[in-house]
Amino acid sequence: MEIELKYTIPDEETARQIWEDALFSEFEEEGTREELKIDARYFDTDSFDLARNEVAYRIRREGDRLVAALKWKGHSEDGLHVREEINVPVQDDTPDLDVFHESSVGCEVYKFAEGKELKCILQTSFLRRKFRIDTGTGLFEFSVDSGEIVTDYGVQPIMEAEVELFSGETEELVEIGRRLQEEYGLEEENKSKYYRGILMIEENRA
Repeated sequence: MEIELKYTIPDEETARQIWEDALFSEFEEEGTREELKIDARYFDTDSFDLARNEVAYRIRREGDRLVAALKWKGHSEDGLHVREEINVPVQDDTPDLDVFHESSVGCEVYKFAEGKELKCILQTSFLRRKFRIDTGTGLFEFSVDSGEIVTDYGVQPIMEAEVELFSGETEELVEIGRRLQEEYGLEEENKSKYYRGILMIEENRA
């Protein structure tokens, strides 16, 4: 399960200030600060069978790694996103739902698209600046993302902060998010990058 908080950052200068801030310095895990170029492609059928069943299928390049992911049963409120997720390392970015065959959910998703071609419906490309937060009772990843969402119908910017729960309690995640939000007056973001792209497509296909 993936649990994370998302906040919209108004501009690049604020993003830089957040990244350079010492707000969480007492909990920052030494040696975990890094910048990573991330490119992701999301796949579906021409009929959007996966999206209609509230499933996202993604292959993402994270530095030198390629990772395929399925996400489903997502919901968000007050910037808190909770969803089921499976990640599998892959060798290339050719869509192939067979890589999830060991999962019961993967087998079910395969049925949604069985016999149909999977095509890239949208892409995201962004720079992720991140580090880990270790409070002693919880482990979290803090990141600042800047880039863009690309569809056949246009482009939207990505400028957001995320705090993901690796281990510990959701209450502590919310407290970390509260500190960040109050420091910079950030707005909660209830739409994932994928969902924002889907909305662009739906608005133009209607």
